[in-house]
Amino acid sequence: MSTIMRTLRNLRKIGIKEYAHQMMYIGDTKAGTYIATDRYGNKYYENLEDELPLRTRWVDYKQHEYSPCQIEPGWHAWMSYLVDKPPTEDALLRTGQRVWELPEHRPNLTASRAAFRTYSTVKPKTAAWEPVAAPR
Repeated sequence: MSTIMRTLRNLRKIGIKEYAHQMMYIGDTKAGTYIATDRYGNKYYENLEDELPLRTRWVDYKQHEYSPCQIEPGWHAWMSYLVDKPPTEDALLRTGQRVWELPEHRPNLTASRAAFRTYSTVKPKTAAWEPVAAPR
């Protein structure tokens, strides 16, 4: 939650349209420097002066139904403060797409109808008990 003065300052910096967008998807107002866009279309920002500690970096997801699994590993390291330089400036993280990586994002399907479910091809070792009542 932000203070009223911080919200009004950010509203003046970013404008009404971006303010409404951030309140709908982030739930807070942030104004900062645009860093880069990753290959999925997510936009990354940073503000070292006006934000609270450990809240200085944020991402604006391309898709409105976003999931944190849509962030690439290099950007995740930068967002989590594991590295100081974003992947666009770090030579080690600027390797691009590796041969073993998927060309497009595959969503995490956990807790959805499309989630993986195991099945057994082995006959069950126990059977349900069905009581038989003798006729009277």
